[in-house]
Amino acid sequence: MHSSFSSSACNTIHNVEYMPIDDVEKLERYRPGGYHPVVIGEQLKDRYCIVHKLGFGAYLTVWLARDQQSGKYVAIKVSVSSIDHVSSQESNVLRRLGTVYSKANAHPGEALILPMLDEFLLSGPNGTHRCLVTVPGMMNLADAKDASCTRLFQLPVARGIVAQLIQAVAFLHSQGIVHGDLHEGNVLIRLPESIDTLSQEQLYERYGQPHHEPAIRLDKGPLPQGVPTHAVVPVWLGKESKLVSLPEAQVFLIDFGESFMPLKSKRYHSNVPDTLVPPEIRFESEKPLSFPSDIWTLACTIWTILGQRPLFEGYNPSSDCVVKGQVDTLGKLPLQWWLQWDSRARWFNEDGTRHSGANARPLVQRFRDTVQEPRRKCGMGEMGLEEEIALFDMLHAMLAFRPEERLTAVEVMGCEWMQRWALPELTRMKIG
Repeated sequence: MHSSFSSSACNTIHNVEYMPIDDVEKLERYRPGGYHPVVIGEQLKDRYCIVHKLGFGAYLTVWLARDQQSGKYVAIKVSVSSIDHVSSQESNVLRRLGTVYSKANAHPGEALILPMLDEFLLSGPNGTHRCLVTVPGMMNLADAKDASCTRLFQLPVARGIVAQLIQAVAFLHSQGIVHGDLHEGNVLIRLPESIDTLSQEQLYERYGQPHHEPAIRLDKGPLPQGVPTHAVVPVWLGKESKLVSLPEAQVFLIDFGESFMPLKSKRYHSNVPDTLVPPEIRFESEKPLSFPSDIWTLACTIWTILGQRPLFEGYNPSSDCVVKGQVDTLGKLPLQWWLQWDSRARWFNEDGTRHSGANARPLVQRFRDTVQEPRRKCGMGEMGLEEEIALFDMLHAMLAFRPEERLTAVEVMGCEWMQRWALPELTRMKIG
């Protein structure tokens, strides 16, 4: 077992750079206020034995551990110490949602929220870190798609996942909570419970031993205190999207660090990926966000689950490019917004059509290009005309430019596409 961090005398040097390591968090973030150096084999809270690394984000690392009390595997999210308000917000939301479980008339979305099993504080060389203990997942939807050359789920699987996601969002909204960060990276496919029957050795035999890479300063100096001597490459527990079967496609909605309650707090910004930012952020910036912002990002996420590529695309796009994509896809903005958008003349005529020779890609064209055609080429199942019409009716109503004109989550639950195509797959999933 590697030591958890260097005890070098140069423990006050934190503005140093390290040799980059593929698929590993930036080692520069192991500093006061940053990541905590977790070590394979150590026990947290005298209860959780760390057996592998599951992943990382800008503000946390995630570890697979064996709960010595229950004998089950758990995931432990260890947040950086400088943003306790984000991790505490997530624990507050999960704690609140946990109190509504097991009522007589349970909402179908209740069981789709990742349950918090425990929480505790962990002190270390870089500060005090909030740790959330949850059920581990196989992989998120984005990782499943990235692992597949087709970037597609089988059509029944995609429908079943979407049905669950809609139920989860409807449950959140019924509890007065906006998720605030809906996208395919925050939908987790569950691990089968059979993983708990594996010993640590059997787990390693199936998924591989932890792989360590040495932490090396670019200036070849000694490591500061609080920097791990070795970085751990995350384990892959998942599979390609095209190989996920319907019974396996059971999901959790995760990551509530951006969640808020509109009736209790005002939110004027969105931290969703740039291409998913709802248009009211740009054109009604003086109005607080509410549940309709989730409906916009939910529609975009539904599209990504059903198709090969996102509805709106672009790498680090400008705000104007985001609006251009929205208008290309959905048509002219409401008049007040249209006149407010000074850059419209770069791409559009005043009637909302593209300049002569420009290639607009409306929703129907994008559906053909990113959903139907790739599915046909890969033999992954196309939608029939009836289903396509029902899906378009739902998505158009979810992607209304003005937030007050969008469907509510309850109305999405009642849409024809949800009732006739998505929910039946969910029923088959549970039977299977």
